[in-house]
This record gives sequence, structure tokens and C-alpha cells, in this order.
Amino acid sequence: MPGKIKLLFIDFIKSVRDLSYLFYILKCVLGASICYGFYRYFPNHQFSWSIVSVLLVIAPESADSIRLAFDRMKANILGASVGMTVFIVHTPEFISLFVAIITTILLATFIKLGGASRSALAALAIVLIQENEKNTWRSALERMGCVVSGCLAGLLVTVIFYKIEIYIINKRKVIETHSKSANEPVELDAGE
Repeated sequence: MPGKIKLLFIDFIKSVRDLSYLFYILKCVLGASICYGFYRYFPNHQFSWSIVSVLLVIAPESADSIRLAFDRMKANILGASVGMTVFIVHTPEFISLFVAIITTILLATFIKLGGASRSALAALAIVLIQENEKNTWRSALERMGCVVSGCLAGLLVTVIFYKIEIYIINKRKVIETHSKSANEPVELDAGE
């Protein structure tokens, strides 16, 4: 057991030193801050759900982060749309939930969302949650709008950090190229 803990700690230290890990933390904090701002600025609306949505959209991986953000955004919109549609139909809550889950999984498979289908199911649950005092289609529509605003905030943050990360990577390459050429010995011409 102590060997496993030591390996976990070593892996943890490697992760913490990785630039993409730091960026993931910063993206999540910035995205949640934007949505928390919506939540505080518009207290009569359900922007707390945008915080959940933004955290579902932001990916920890740097590679393909924009594609993953788009996939998760599509998934959130899919789940919210299915939830809104099922909510409007007015079937019993128990039946609505199961029909919505099955429909969401089938549609996510059809449009090839893969692992992002979990985000679709989370968005579905957000829209279908029926609070006693706000059990109306307008409330469901508002939750759907909050999910979409969280998705857009997550996509914006992802694009900004992607551009920053590309800039840093390119700067590192330039610095490494200059330092390699500065450290190479100067070769003299045979004619000198």
C-alpha cells in the first residue's frame, strides 16, 4: 500500500507541474466565475445551473480542447432540448424521465457524441428538475437558457486558453531553438 501511495504522489507532482493542468484549474475557475457573476447579477434567474454547465464543458485535456468543448456544448444543448421537449409534453414525471434518458442516449449516439453524452444527460436532468414553486414550462426554458449560457462561457474560456497555450508553446520553441544554436560550437572553415 505505501508503494501505491508513493506512486500516486509522484504522478500527482508530475501533473501539478504540467502547464495544461494549471490551465485546466484556471479555465474552471474563470468559467465558474463568469457564470457566478451571472448568478449574482441576475438573482431572479436560475444561473446556478450555468455553473454546472460550464464545468461540464471545460475539458482537462489540452489536445483537442476546442473540439471537446464543442462536443460537450452540443451534448448540453441536446440534453436541455430533449428535457424541454419532454417537459412540455406533460407526461407523468417518472415516465418523462425514462423517455428523456433513452431519447438523449439514442440521439447522442446518432450524432456521435461519445463520452460527451454524459454532459447531455446532466443537462437533461437540469432541465427536468421540477421545483414545486417553479413547475412551469417557462422555468424549464429558463434552465435551458442557463445551460446554454454556461456552455458558451465554457467555450469562450476554452478558446482563450487554447490561444494562450499555443502562444506559450511557440515561444518555448523559439527560446529552445535560440539556446541550442547559442550552445553549438562554432565550426571554422578549412580555408581559414
